[in-house]
Amino acid sequence: MHGTDSERTTELRENLARVRERIADAARAAGRDPGEIRLLPVTKFHPATDLARLVELGVTDVAENREQEARAKAGEVPAARIHMIGQIQTKKANAVARWATAVHSLDSVRLARGLDRGVALALERGERESASLPCHLQLSADGDPGRGGVAAGDLDELADAVEEAAHLELTGLMCVPPLGSDPAEVFAGARGLADRLGERMGRTMTLSAGMSADLEAAICAGSDIVRVGTGVLGERKLP
Repeated sequence: MHGTDSERTTELRENLARVRERIADAARAAGRDPGEIRLLPVTKFHPATDLARLVELGVTDVAENREQEARAKAGEVPAARIHMIGQIQTKKANAVARWATAVHSLDSVRLARGLDRGVALALERGERESASLPCHLQLSADGDPGRGGVAAGDLDELADAVEEAAHLELTGLMCVPPLGSDPAEVFAGARGLADRLGERMGRTMTLSAGMSADLEAAICAGSDIVRVGTGVLGERKLP
């Protein structure tokens, strides 16, 4: 329990302030402008009431990693812009395309085509306003697709598929350091790949990397978006 509504709102406000201070400190230490780094609170396993409180506190965008939970929250809190950061089964592409503001976990050509068709269908049915779905390619830092992500050697093929899609917009890379890895090394490698992809595409690619425990290392390596759950919302109740 988090106490009364006002106590929970105060808790979230204070948590947001602490995380934003961490981001600013890390940015300054890396010689970066804190305003360049975007905080994306992760609301998975927390109730829609918390999402509504974040919106009241001025947070416009949050992240979820399960389609069913995200879809329900999108219906309950329509003012929130929800980013999908979890693995997406191709059969769920149509559903994700209805509510997602952006996708950070695109990891196959098949999924890209499914999302593109899903956006087209959602537009046709009046279930979506934006005709473009921004997408980050999820990088598999260890090359094991079983945990989600695309191997570095396959990034160009996937990027080309997104570029060819009528309703997808390639915006950058996302990565999660594998267990036992050196996060700083993983983030630095991902930043290099994002920059190389940007040179190939002729525009800047953003990096979505860093969570509650390692956001400083991610910012130091050049991450543009940090996805923070526990730091903002506290410990989650597992389903």
